[in-house]
Amino acid sequence: HPHLEESGGGSVQTGEALTLSCVVSGPTYFDYSLGWFRQAPGKEREGVAVLDFDGKITYADSVKGRFTVSQDNTKKTLYLQMNNVKPEDTAVYYCAADRSGTRLRAAMTSAAETLIPTLDAWGQGTLVNVSS
Repeated sequence: HPHLEESGGGSVQTGEALTLSCVVSGPTYFDYSLGWFRQAPGKEREGVAVLDFDGKITYADSVKGRFTVSQDNTKKTLYLQMNNVKPEDTAVYYCAADRSGTRLRAAMTSAAETLIPTLDAWGQGTLVNVSS
């Protein structure tokens, strides 16, 4: 499985913007769909956005219109542009990879509790703290 390493987290104020990056290393980059998940204190991990290797994008309702996921295949990097952040966006953000985009998208639904632990690869996470 690929190795994932996130960066870009930090402390921001409500309404500000932040960009997270996830560098994907390993020879099988193009075999995997990628996604962003987050875990707030005391809460379950939840899906934020998934970018299938065929380009299909899925966002959680809570971030639609504010967050944008993209990737640079030459740099093997996944990005999450976070605009107009809110205190409820405070969480550790994780990059995830799986050979199945369908499984990644399903991990954003009611099947999250079952599927999230089974995804192929996870990064170590980067903390985003939004203050009001």
